[in-house]
Amino acid sequence: MRSVRVSRQFVRRGFTLIELMLVLVILAVLAAVLLPSLSGKSEKARVSAAKTDITVIGTALDDYEQDIGHYPSSDEGIRALIEPGNAKGWSGPYLKRNAVPKDPWGKEYIYRYPPSHNKTWPDVSSSGPDTQEGTADDIDNWTQN
Repeated sequence: MRSVRVSRQFVRRGFTLIELMLVLVILAVLAAVLLPSLSGKSEKARVSAAKTDITVIGTALDDYEQDIGHYPSSDEGIRALIEPGNAKGWSGPYLKRNAVPKDPWGKEYIYRYPPSHNKTWPDVSSSGPDTQEGTADDIDNWTQN
């Protein structure tokens, strides 16, 4: 059998700086292309989650109203759906969470009763992505946002 000798000058111990830089550049280009499209989907998912939460809160408020005979006041707020307070006939909790829900941006949902926008049911809204109430990106139960 013949043995093969490899010269030490051809033995490589790792990557060269140029090869590492090339890999980093490729990763940076991929990140620059993919991240904007992913962040847009993330924001759409948050808006969709807020709309769903507002619908769930509205259903819970209707259940509360059926049991108590009226909606909670603005002072009682959404908390009345998870804590009985002084309400006679309360058979909650009406929400599965043990805390007042927060919107996907970390703020509490805005609750008003008597309502300012709806005629017969409470106003429930989120200040949306910019977290500023009264702006175009608000999500609520009185418009088709």
